Formats: sequence, C-alpha cells, structure tokens
Amino acid sequence: MSPTARVLTGLAAGAVIGLLLAGWNEGVALQVANAVHPIGKLWLNALQMTVVPLVLALVVVGVNTATDAAASGRIARRAIVVFIVILTGGALFAALAAPLVFSLFPHNPALVAALDHASVPAAAQVGAVDWVDTLVAIVPSNAIMAAAQSAMLPLVVFALFLGFALTRIAPARRAMLVEFFQAIADAMIVIVRWVLWVAPLGVFALILSVCARSGLGMLSALGVYVLTECLLYLAVTAMMLPVALVFGGEKLRRFVPALVPAQAVAISTQSSLASLPAMLESADRRLGYPKQVAALVLPMAVSLFRLTSPVQYLTSAAFIAWAYGVDLSTAQLLAGALLAVVVSLGSVGLPGQVTFVATNLPVAQAMGLPLSPLGLMLAVDTVPDALATLGNVTADLTATSVVNRQSREVGG
Repeated sequence: MSPTARVLTGLAAGAVIGLLLAGWNEGVALQVANAVHPIGKLWLNALQMTVVPLVLALVVVGVNTATDAAASGRIARRAIVVFIVILTGGALFAALAAPLVFSLFPHNPALVAALDHASVPAAAQVGAVDWVDTLVAIVPSNAIMAAAQSAMLPLVVFALFLGFALTRIAPARRAMLVEFFQAIADAMIVIVRWVLWVAPLGVFALILSVCARSGLGMLSALGVYVLTECLLYLAVTAMMLPVALVFGGEKLRRFVPALVPAQAVAISTQSSLASLPAMLESADRRLGYPKQVAALVLPMAVSLFRLTSPVQYLTSAAFIAWAYGVDLSTAQLLAGALLAVVVSLGSVGLPGQVTFVATNLPVAQAMGLPLSPLGLMLAVDTVPDALATLGNVTADLTATSVVNRQSREVGG
C-alpha cells in the first residue's frame, strides 16, 4: 500500500469511528476524543520540530542554487526574474481570493472547539499591529531567538541574508557551508519521513477526536478546503493564458494546443518532471522556441518554479483562519504571501508529503495561526495534486514564452 493510501485509510477509519461514536453516545465520544487527542498532538509536534532547521537550510541552499543558475547566463537570469514575478503574482492572488472564497461558505463555530479544544487560536490573541511594528519585526534583532520563537518570517529574512552572504565568500568555504546546510536539510527530511511513517496513526487520532466532537462538521469543512484549493488552482492556471498572450507575445490558437500534450501527461502522472519531455517537444515543434531558450528555461522551471505552491500555502492558511473564525489582516496576508514565494523556491524537489510539512507549517506560523488542522489537511491534500501539476506545467511553458520574447527583443 502506498504512503498516500495508508494515510487516507487512517483518515477514513478515524472519521467513521468518530462519527459512529458521536451518533451513539456523546459522552463516550467525548471521552474517547480526549483519550486519543494527545496521540494526534504528539504526532503533529513531531512534524513541527523539524520545521525551523529545515526551512533555514532550504532557504540558504535555495538562494545559492538560484544564484548559480542565474550566473550561467542572461537567459537564466531572465528566467529567475520571470519565475519570481509570476510566483509573487500567484501568491498575491491567493492571498486575496482564498479568504473571499471561504467567506462564501457558512462557518461552523463548533469547529474551533473540535480542532483545538485545549488552547486559544494564536491569531485570536494578537491585537491590531501597525505597519511600523510589522515592518521592523521583519528583520530579527536576534536570529536565534526568532528560531526559538518559531518566528518564521524574520528567520527566513536572516536565511536570505546568510544565503546571499555565502555567495560572496571564498568558493571553497562557500561550498563547505552549502554542503553543511544541505546535510541539515537531508537529515530533517529523514526525520520527517520517520514521522510520516506513522502518519496513519496520527491522522487517525486527529480525525477521530475531531469527528467525535463535531460530527460531520469537520468532514464538510475538509470538503470546502479541497474544493477551494481546486478552484484556485484552476484560476491561476487560466491566468497564465493572458500572461502568455500579453507578455509572451503568443497567439491563443497556437499556444493552447501546444499546452495540451504536456497537460495530459501532468494530469495522468502528477509529475512536472515526467511532463518535461512533452514540454520540450511543444516548445520546439509547436511553438518554435530556440533550443538554447527552451533547453535551459524548462529544466530550470521544473527545478525551481511551482506556480501552485504559494497558492496551496495561502489557501491552507486561509482555511485555518476560516475554520477558527479569524479575520486575517492585510499585514498577515502580505507576510504570508512573501514568505510563500521564498519557501516555494527553496522547497522544490522535496519528496512527496515532506513538501506539505516543510512549507505549510512555516507560512501558517508566520501568519499567527494555530497548526492543529494541518495533519488532517495533509491527508486530503493529495486529492487536488493533479490540478496542481496541471497549473505548474502550464506556468512552465508560459514563463518560457515570456523569456523567449525578452531574449528575442534584446538579441540574446
């Protein structure tokens, strides 16, 4: 049985047992929920303990990887800029659209107690913060304290400074330190894999506890989450067409048919890497891009660029805020969007469910949101994967069209 199937089996078993208990005897259901809740919290804590070192290492390594890629030529530098601009646009769109979409669905107040009955949501404890304080807090006065407090945005800012500083020191020392941070990331991924090995038990405990308290409320809420995520994936995928037309100089009747072969592979395999040959063929035969552009930009896009990643992180955070009845401020949404772009660039290439752990946790933490629902969301997030890959492949070819036009206009 695949890891995804094991997690979904744990989710289904916990939901069924929790609903049966809730329907049979509310008192017994509450007792069982209280008994299994610590197991789910323990599993979630085990996931959280890897996030700070993992994100620090990923950002440092990611900055140096992107710098090395950009150093390979003007085409690569243009591609990096295009990737960042498109990712930022997708993140800002998600920061605006996700809360609006969730607001269309009725909120169940019972979810708050069911999700995290033992504590008050972190965001609910935070008063209004003015822009000056928000801006000053971005740069940490003490990076170690920021890490200890899980202040993810200041920690990532420090990691960016550190990553860029490494590009300015002697190559031998730089290589040694990058290898050191890569080793930290690899070690954290091993720990996350160990924790995910028992994910069926953790998810089982979490969903049983929640369903025993809230009945069908949590299942319907997870359905809202999956539906919203799918809608936003389709929206950002559709947004790539005007980008290709306006900034890539493409014509709709030529560009859309060129997308279809790669999109078909993306949906069937749920892998951007598996779609790369089809993208290269479309770029060459159907779109007529020069080989020096397509052969460089498309592999870079698969390695560094996932349009739907920031959309996922912000949709997850907006779902948690909706479930807890928290109104996200403009500062929270902007902080989440900026962090989502940085984290997505550093996390591309992480295996399977590790990506969810390493990326959604820091964004939710940076926005001051509780983390209890993330274990359940990890279990159902495999459902929209095909649409996520569809959006990523479409964005890869769109970014290539923009870089091709820029290279043509400036003569190389």
